[in-house]
Amino acid sequence: MEKLDIIVLGAGAAGLFCGIEAAKRGRRVRVIDHARAPGEKIRISGGGRCNFTNLEIAPDRFLSRNPRFALSALKRFTQWDFIARMDGWGIAWHEKTLGQLFCDGPATQVVDALTRDLARAGGELWLGCEVGAVEALPGGGFTVATPRGTLRCDSLVVATGGKSIPKMGATGFGYRLAEQFGLPLVETRPGLVPLTFAEQELVWMKPLSGLSIEGRVRHGRTEFAEGMLFTHRGLSGPAILQISSYWREGEPIALDVSLGRDVAAVLRAARSDGPKLALRTALAGLVPERLARHLETVIAPAGPLGTLSNAGLEQVAEVLRNWRLMPVGSEGYRTAEVTLGGVDTDALDARTMQAKAVAGLYFVGEVVDVTGWLGGYNFQWAWSSGWAAGQVA
Repeated sequence: MEKLDIIVLGAGAAGLFCGIEAAKRGRRVRVIDHARAPGEKIRISGGGRCNFTNLEIAPDRFLSRNPRFALSALKRFTQWDFIARMDGWGIAWHEKTLGQLFCDGPATQVVDALTRDLARAGGELWLGCEVGAVEALPGGGFTVATPRGTLRCDSLVVATGGKSIPKMGATGFGYRLAEQFGLPLVETRPGLVPLTFAEQELVWMKPLSGLSIEGRVRHGRTEFAEGMLFTHRGLSGPAILQISSYWREGEPIALDVSLGRDVAAVLRAARSDGPKLALRTALAGLVPERLARHLETVIAPAGPLGTLSNAGLEQVAEVLRNWRLMPVGSEGYRTAEVTLGGVDTDALDARTMQAKAVAGLYFVGEVVDVTGWLGGYNFQWAWSSGWAAGQVA
């Protein structure tokens, strides 16, 4: 039986980075993945440009049963540290918006740099290799069964990601492994995902499919001000993806498409200038014409602006400020960018990512109950948690 110091399960961002850090310490490392290519989520992220981190990393940008768990790793390996790696690799990058950093060129540059660093440090990468039974040894360490033979290691790092985008090979393997070793799980669900609506809502939504609007979306006290997109199944776009991580079934969301303007004052002025003007015409100066037509049918289908009182115009303004909608679900793991929930952080050491009850067993990246906002936060968690485990495993 071949003996290694560390086996890393999963050749995504967290797994590759952990493997690099451990190999740089002189550890005998093998990273194993059932996929035929490493870093597939890196490759497709950011429209193929890899939104690799964010300048505004902070604990409140991460969802977890214990939101402060991620702080130790994020402080010890920061966004600035990963930016330095990018610069060291000679990969050009730029800030797009809201602190989001993207590669100037293709995301494959990042994958290539990670696999190159792993090899240079002496680590090995096994791809297209299904992992079978994983067992703990009585005297410490683990065995991992593979089609290429059973391996033995002192430390096992689980970096298998979550359930999102199963067509790329995502599975719940890491969660099953956690349960096998007695670690508790926080309920998993799709995150950063488009929201879907009932058929009666889709009757008016489908004609708006492809329409993009700017505004705010709220759920409780949480709100995001970014783009929103109507789809044939409901709503998508950055703001909707963000709020989806907070939304739960049976709860409404509220859209504010007023963009901070005094809508009632704009409509009063329009009524004064042209009382015969249709409401949709006045609204078209505030929202896209297709949306204005729908809002007119919902709010005031009876007549022109001149027929609306000041109170009526205030009601129109309130709809634009606080348009309540009730999603019925999401598009699920098929399109979700991340998986919420995962291995309960109470079972892990925040500094090392090691399971408190199982010596030598580590969990990093998306498989852990730490989920960032859209915009590079989840990649930074992958780099930081992988780095933390790589220093000690």
